[in-house]
Amino acid sequence: MINCGLNTGLSNPYLTLILPAFNESRTIVSTLSKTIAYFDERRYTYQIIVAADGADGTRERVAELGRAYPQIQVTGHPERLGKGRGVREAVAMANGEIIGYADADYKVPIEEFDKIEPLLKEFDVVTGSRALDRALIERKQPLYRRVGSRGFAVFMQTVVGLRSVTDSQCGFKFFRRHAALELFRCQKIDGYMFDVEILALAQLFGYRIKEVPIRWRDDGDSRLQLLSGNLRNVRDIFRIRFLRSEYLRYMSSARAHRRAEP
Repeated sequence: MINCGLNTGLSNPYLTLILPAFNESRTIVSTLSKTIAYFDERRYTYQIIVAADGADGTRERVAELGRAYPQIQVTGHPERLGKGRGVREAVAMANGEIIGYADADYKVPIEEFDKIEPLLKEFDVVTGSRALDRALIERKQPLYRRVGSRGFAVFMQTVVGLRSVTDSQCGFKFFRRHAALELFRCQKIDGYMFDVEILALAQLFGYRIKEVPIRWRDDGDSRLQLLSGNLRNVRDIFRIRFLRSEYLRYMSSARAHRRAEP
């Protein structure tokens, strides 16, 4: 793992935002600039971790920006090891009281965090949803992807049991610190289905989950390979189902250990 542009800023910021990226050198500086401007306007103390796989110069561009903004860190791998793995590794580096992640291509404007922040006083996990108010979708996905997404939702809810979640795949999720650390220590899926896994773990562990309708726009740049990618997703959904007993053993052990601490 490559780790550069190490944070020399605040050790206990209010918010850590993780931006998972794969070959996003064209968009990452714009996303970071908008995000920094928003955080500064709200006067948040913050840490931004870009988890960037690929070899197109994304990590180098972020590291360069990090020289001017010590709140920025970058980590990742030259090869593509998966969005779930990137977020998991970044959560282990996170210092924030609130820890969240958003897509590096800015499909969701960072201002949507205004809807999420107050709910984190009551809920452990707050996640954006494109399904709760489709009028907020500024640019829709192609029809075949919308149909596929709805079919996937039925399949996922049936196999995993997340029937109360309308949009597991929205890449705009935020957690209280203790919840993020426990969930991502247990999380195992390296690919796109880590979103489902995290919500399934949160439900299994008894964390309070809240969905919020958010603005979203498709950029037409899907990185999912339709055949091999979807086969891998189906495999990972079944893997989440069959890992349930392992997740429960981890939860029991971790919580017993905490109770035993002086």
